[in-house]
Amino acid sequence: MRITGYRTTTTVQEWGRPVGDANGVFADGVVSVPVVMVDTDEGITGIGLGPHVEIDAVFAAIEGEDPRGVTALYDRMLRRTFKAGHAGAVFGTIGALDTALWDIKAQAAGEPLWRLLGGRDRRVPAYASGLDIGLTDDELVSVYQVYAQHGLRAAKLKGGLDIDRDRHRLTLVRDVLTEAGHESRPGLMLDVNEAWTRKQAVRHVCELERTLDLAWIEEPVRRWDAEGLAVVGRGIHASVATGENLTGLEQFRPLLAAGAVDIVQTAVVWGVSHFLRVSALAHAHDLPVSPIGSTPVALLHAATSVPNHLASELQDLHPPLGLSLDLYVEDGAFILGDSPGLGITIDEHAINAFARRPNATAAEGPHIRPEHAGRRLLAVTGSFHQA
Repeated sequence: MRITGYRTTTTVQEWGRPVGDANGVFADGVVSVPVVMVDTDEGITGIGLGPHVEIDAVFAAIEGEDPRGVTALYDRMLRRTFKAGHAGAVFGTIGALDTALWDIKAQAAGEPLWRLLGGRDRRVPAYASGLDIGLTDDELVSVYQVYAQHGLRAAKLKGGLDIDRDRHRLTLVRDVLTEAGHESRPGLMLDVNEAWTRKQAVRHVCELERTLDLAWIEEPVRRWDAEGLAVVGRGIHASVATGENLTGLEQFRPLLAAGAVDIVQTAVVWGVSHFLRVSALAHAHDLPVSPIGSTPVALLHAATSVPNHLASELQDLHPPLGLSLDLYVEDGAFILGDSPGLGITIDEHAINAFARRPNATAAEGPHIRPEHAGRRLLAVTGSFHQA
């Protein structure tokens, strides 16, 4: 079997409500989802979700190769980007191609990827994550009631701009999940997407912990600030979660060496091979791993095969436009199917016929770091910008 070419397209995730975080909000709730398809001479096509940036240069590393040699091909792609570096969106392109190769390998074997990787249980524990900072109280409650109906008993909210507001919203969601779970105490997490300084983080979380039990605080300071993350971790009771925006195994080493992370995260966009390697590194430090992403199907399969998976992020209960997934959500978990490969079916006609596209050059949104991020002075009673 040989790799003969690739195709790309871009579909959308339609949330039907505003989505975003402390950095900004997509008011229309329409978010781009880039897709890569890798073709072979035996008629098997693999699908990966991720960027197309510099894809011609990266694809040259795997063109004509046997796609079943996924691990070696992953390293070939990393070497191909040696001089310019593989960080950022280029790492996402490598991840998308890597995911497509794993899809091909499992399809060729006639097995779902979770089985091929050595997974025993198709059930992958999940937590709810609504990208919900732009919602009113009523909208927030309504969204998490739907999650609760699917058995979710842990939730991660977006916040970081106002302590009182965060406490109020966390309490609302806690009450929703408590009512749905009755005897069980729900898990609560807060994600601030690198919005704070070190002391802001400690002050904000300590204030929340006077009345709430937080399982973790996510990305309290900048992703690469190993010393700062360690300072935050020592100053609070909650665990510190980070890693989704680290592009490459080498970026995790300083954080682990500094004792700066308690929950090791990795984003689905970076691919299966990256997740497996990060999971092994985390396991060597007795740390759990947790996948992140709006359509985390590839890492759900991979999560079944690692010993330290904690829980995977469940954002939207509906797949992106034109994609169908062989999985469902039940009793607080993703349940993977038996379709060979990743179990992703793509309807290119439906994607191409869709006319409503997000504004790729939007001046505001969670993809742009605000001018005052990290320089907000947060008080217990509110927030304001530093002059």
